[in-house]
Amino acid sequence: MAEDAHELESLCMSCGENGTTRLLLTTIPHFREIVLMAFECPHCNERNNEVQFAGQLQPQGCRFTLSVPQHDLKALNRQVVKSDSATIKVPELDFEVPPEAQRGVLSTVEGVLLKAGDDLERLQEERRKVDPHTAASIDAFILKLRAYARGEQAFTFSLEDPSGNSFIENPNAPKEDPILLCEHYDRTPEQQKALGFLSVDRENEDGKQEEDVVEELHGAVGAKLAQQAIAQGNSEQISAALFKYTAPEEVMTFPATCGACAGRCETRMYMTNIPYFKEVIVMAASCDTCGFRNSEVKPGGSISAKGKKISLAVENQIDLTRDLIKSDTAGVEIPEVELELMPGTLGGLVTTVEGLVKTISESNVHGFEIGDSAEIVTRQKWMEFDAKLQDLLELKKSWTLVLDDSLGNSFIAPCTDSSSDDNQISVREYERSWEQNEELGLNHMNTGTS
Repeated sequence: MAEDAHELESLCMSCGENGTTRLLLTTIPHFREIVLMAFECPHCNERNNEVQFAGQLQPQGCRFTLSVPQHDLKALNRQVVKSDSATIKVPELDFEVPPEAQRGVLSTVEGVLLKAGDDLERLQEERRKVDPHTAASIDAFILKLRAYARGEQAFTFSLEDPSGNSFIENPNAPKEDPILLCEHYDRTPEQQKALGFLSVDRENEDGKQEEDVVEELHGAVGAKLAQQAIAQGNSEQISAALFKYTAPEEVMTFPATCGACAGRCETRMYMTNIPYFKEVIVMAASCDTCGFRNSEVKPGGSISAKGKKISLAVENQIDLTRDLIKSDTAGVEIPEVELELMPGTLGGLVTTVEGLVKTISESNVHGFEIGDSAEIVTRQKWMEFDAKLQDLLELKKSWTLVLDDSLGNSFIAPCTDSSSDDNQISVREYERSWEQNEELGLNHMNTGTS
């Protein structure tokens, strides 16, 4: 829901006179909070607009790869959100738009390419006077870029954003898009620093100072946490879920640095076993100074030799309350509503079956499909899909929940004393493909000794 627009007087960088900047805080449904900024100068008619993100950074970076077919105008018209930290590439042209070249924009694939061409053309007159050969090469390149923007050639449109706040529309969502690949990855320490995360010095075993990156922005006290982990939530939620199965063993306590105020705090850690599942490591930290709290659940033991596909037949209210662990490597399928979420979507969750469906309904998997700019037919389709999700929760008919985890780190709690006696749960192990091992970094992992 958008608030009222705010106006303020701003300096025009073209003519030096004062113009007007309008600011509007709004929300793209199922995506992010954003700030729309539009500047207009009545003296020289200079206009520009910009998009900035008002919400928090995401727990992982994102990488979108769109394979645009030749003469496919619908692919060129897909909406694109590019944040200030995102890089756009077209490998076929050896072309890259770095973060500083285009600030935050809400556009389309075609619009991004045309704007890049216009930016290159802006200084061509000066280049022709100083370096005619370079100017001629850029003219030829601009013609190619605009030809790609018209769809005259098939090409690859790549968008990478360490902040995780960029997006390319998927008109087939929640199904997998055959021409769009979405990947999530852990940020490097350099990317963390570039995004403004706190860095603190610590000593290594040799007594030398090393730099460590804290995963929370300074001043983010009270912000909603979304750490990448096998599970997310505060320590009470995690404890309530895990203590249904077992009590913790010895609790270890060690000093840590608060991710919000950079003060000293304590982190408590213990290892425990969830029956019918595996050993997990539970970590919880709290800061007495600012009230910051954080918790994580990570898998213990070795990497599973096989992937695991868990199917649950949801038939009654008890099934909706089953505890569920969805790891960040798990995909989600509900065949009855043709829902399919790629691994990495929603991150890791400790929740219930009902909570997972509600999270899907409230999350950003819809993208722009029901936003103000969506076509009436498209908006109606997503309203119908949301109604189908509500029907699942009301159990108007039985349905199937499938968790497909290539690392086998996901879990659905049985309703019987033994998981093998629960006829509503089906667990199938499978051999990972070479591509899955490559994504997980296992193909080149050397565990042998020399």
